[in-house]
Amino acid sequence: MKPLTALDPETKSPDIVAENIDHLKTLFPEAFAEGKLDFDILKQLLGGSVEDREEKYALNWHGKRRARQIALTPSTGTLRPSLEDSVDWESTRNLMIEGDNLEVLKLLQKSYANKVKLIYIDPPYNTGKDFVYPDDFQDNIKNYLQLTGQVDAKGQKLSTNTEASGRFHTHWLNMIYPRLKVARNLLTEDGVIFVSIDDNEIDDLRLCCAEVFGEENFIAQLIWEKGRKNDAKLFSTGHDYMLVYAKSKAFLTEQKVRWREAKPGAAEIQEEYLRLKSSHGGDIAAIQRELREFYSKLPKGHPSKKHSRYSNVDERGVWRDDNMSWPGGGGPSYDVEHPRTGKPCKVPEGGWRYSTKEKMQEMIDAGRVLFREDHTEPPIRKTYLVRGEEDVDDVEGGDEEDVGIQVAGSYFYRSALQASNLMLDLFGAKVFDSPKDHEVLARWISYLSSTAKNDIVMDFFAGSGTTGHAVMAQNATDGGTRRFILVQLPEPLSPDDKDQKLAAKFCDQIGKPRNIAELTKERLRRSAQKIKEVAPLFAGDLGFRVFKLASSNIRAWEPNRDDLPKTLEESIDHLKTDRTEQDILFELLLKLGLDLTVPMEHKTIAGKVVNSIGAGTLLACMAEKLATPEVEPLALGIVAWHKTLSPAGDTTIVFRDSAFADDVAKTNLTAILQQHGLENVRSL
Repeated sequence: MKPLTALDPETKSPDIVAENIDHLKTLFPEAFAEGKLDFDILKQLLGGSVEDREEKYALNWHGKRRARQIALTPSTGTLRPSLEDSVDWESTRNLMIEGDNLEVLKLLQKSYANKVKLIYIDPPYNTGKDFVYPDDFQDNIKNYLQLTGQVDAKGQKLSTNTEASGRFHTHWLNMIYPRLKVARNLLTEDGVIFVSIDDNEIDDLRLCCAEVFGEENFIAQLIWEKGRKNDAKLFSTGHDYMLVYAKSKAFLTEQKVRWREAKPGAAEIQEEYLRLKSSHGGDIAAIQRELREFYSKLPKGHPSKKHSRYSNVDERGVWRDDNMSWPGGGGPSYDVEHPRTGKPCKVPEGGWRYSTKEKMQEMIDAGRVLFREDHTEPPIRKTYLVRGEEDVDDVEGGDEEDVGIQVAGSYFYRSALQASNLMLDLFGAKVFDSPKDHEVLARWISYLSSTAKNDIVMDFFAGSGTTGHAVMAQNATDGGTRRFILVQLPEPLSPDDKDQKLAAKFCDQIGKPRNIAELTKERLRRSAQKIKEVAPLFAGDLGFRVFKLASSNIRAWEPNRDDLPKTLEESIDHLKTDRTEQDILFELLLKLGLDLTVPMEHKTIAGKVVNSIGAGTLLACMAEKLATPEVEPLALGIVAWHKTLSPAGDTTIVFRDSAFADDVAKTNLTAILQQHGLENVRSL
């Protein structure tokens, strides 16, 4: 039984450097000699793909090399569960994590690599007022504990990144670069990241994203107009940007991914049609007549009025007449006989809409084509307000226009007052400056993610918790099952700071510590309650599990020279004495790559509690004492339970190393388990 120690790869986040070297060894084995990479040989193997020029186009700054290194350095921390802060712990699949987001992102690598569909972040804009904390490249866990006031710090203070520091852009880039680099690994192959920013760092951010995600994966630079600022001296810069990058734009192209959203006003027309259909049954004429009356009564400027051409009705739905020509011209030409005259109809100027005569006949038979009085004019095509899958054309030149949906534009308007007013309504005070608008985020979540899948949406600069609110609200709207992962630094709030005074006071009022992460959690609780009031029939997930970043539960060798005997005595047990069994179980989940919301079961076997995690993927017994006579019934009971669980893959079984009475007990237990095919037995 091999112990898991603080030095083992299994107790750390992934070692990306080691993984990269393994990939290179597989691709270029001849470039390695005695375990080391010969870069000159690698350059020869890559030919002209290596850039050797001293002067080249790139984004460089002081500290970039160290920022890249810290992105590759494994984390030795863990995430401790906080049941008292959570909502619906047993059933929820949402996560809210307190901690330094760089360390948290590293810790999530094994469990969530290639699983996050959408990342949205609203990082510090580097205005000179917002908080940008320095990374300690030696010990980020210690750095995090100091910055958040969890341990004493000597001279290290929370501060803003002012231009007077002389490293204005450098500090910001050192902060954002490694976080983007690690976050990329979490995205699915069709995943996308949205990054909000303003004019202060838009240029640096775009170059940074191009390096991390690749220039070829740039999607768009959205402009969010929030309203005019009449107190501006020269120009009102009332907009923000959203940079959008794909993990693989090529994959989106290969999969023929089309992002679409509902056009304003289309939903109202469809609702009216369904109401009339329910009222009139199969009386198509009555439905069509009253639908046209509906259009005539709409007030001027109503979004549905723009679609009044959709005034015809048949058994399939609401439609309008459309031309039969190929999009952009250059379509095929073939004979289409008029059903009355028997002569070929006139071919449209751009060629027929349908690629083959057989496809045209299929559409005619389906009632999708209407012929005119005679053959001297091309027939017309029915275009429906809402299309079913059977209505999709096989047109190589382009897709059929659909009034119900549209591709989103790169510019949109939404007043900043909407989000501020909502926060005032939720909290009763202005506890956040410039909160993001959850309806805007819900729009992009709906635009990019499916309702049917358990798509994960992540925000590792969670702030007021807008992204979590948006996910829950959108699920309530369309019945989706999306999940969220939020990460927020528990940045302390000071009642003496005029910008933080109201937020600190609010934390006092609700009896919580004065930090921003407490506001994030409270926003999630209150927005969930609001959703329940607005959508009482929604039975989806409105809870969240809270975890907090901490040093590992596994004790590292840290000798106290003033009291070495005590250090030696404490090191007998590899686990820290102030940690709970749940703390240890969730660290095992993280380090073994299991989801933090995976189901857990508990069973008492031979008087000891055994935990099954992920339907038997992990079995753990954290009993503090295991006497020699208890070993055999415990091992056989675990074997029997494992057979009942019948996990799909291999199982890891973990025990507390210090629990065994002696080496004989440990050896016997391991031997019994291995005799029954359970080979991977470890101790902590």
